[in-house]
Amino acid sequence: MPHDPALARAIAQVEAPAPHRPAIRSFFDPATSTISHVVHDPVSREAAVVDPVIGYDPASGRTDNRPADAIAAYVEAEGLRVAWLLETHVHADHLSGAPYLQERVGGRIAIGEHISAVQTSFGRLFRPGREFAADGSDFDRLFADGDRFRIGGLEATVLHVPGHTPACVAYVVGDVAFVGDTMFMPDYGTARADFPGGDARQLFRSLRRILKLPGHTRLFMCHDYLPEGRDSYQWETTVEAERRGNVHARDGIGEDAFVAMREGRDAGLAVPRLLLPSIQVNMRAGHPPAPEDNGIRYLRIPLDAFPD
Repeated sequence: MPHDPALARAIAQVEAPAPHRPAIRSFFDPATSTISHVVHDPVSREAAVVDPVIGYDPASGRTDNRPADAIAAYVEAEGLRVAWLLETHVHADHLSGAPYLQERVGGRIAIGEHISAVQTSFGRLFRPGREFAADGSDFDRLFADGDRFRIGGLEATVLHVPGHTPACVAYVVGDVAFVGDTMFMPDYGTARADFPGGDARQLFRSLRRILKLPGHTRLFMCHDYLPEGRDSYQWETTVEAERRGNVHARDGIGEDAFVAMREGRDAGLAVPRLLLPSIQVNMRAGHPPAPEDNGIRYLRIPLDAFPD
């Protein structure tokens, strides 16, 4: 098996004795079934927010800051200092609350360095104008695979986990990992891989990469959709539980079988309800397009651009 230095660093980080563990508070947005997380160092009180959300009503075109306000209120009440606003990828199901939170509580907006591939792909669809540079410069920091950073006294390692999108990353913070949309709870499975730049075979390899972390590693999801047989939303599990019970990617399921399942399943999925507004905003680090000469910002809705 090829040596994987980034994964080796993440494993060593999880296994290293630490004087304290990350403190995590999660926020569930019922409108989009999205979970945002605030992770902080309990000693220094430095924090990061992972995948923050603002609301959006496609009928009226109005945004709603209440999901992000709940996060800001928690940060302020706990006396936390936000250093990072971490995006696991360009989301297709909600608008990012990162710029709003940056104004309220600070922090640098970060994403994986392969964001430029997503910006280029969707830039061809949305034709965002000359002011848009598909080079990731809308974000404050672009992380490469294996990059390390700190949240106070907590070490963090970035793992590139493409497949759902080309730019997906997982953030390993202390002994926990925030996996974005790559993986769901064991009884729901895995992300779709049919968006532009998605690839089911890459997704399988990314899943197996995450599942090489130590079995006790806590995994935090970005979504939960209440699969049949469960009546409460969940977003925390472990590597061991996923390896034992993930309905799509548990131990013993091979790459070819996974790809056949994933591609067949994706063929029957509907386009996400907020894909068109979300991508246009999120590929700009959560910023809407610049206002036109009447002071109004506009989103583009391409007609007949997606298959039935």
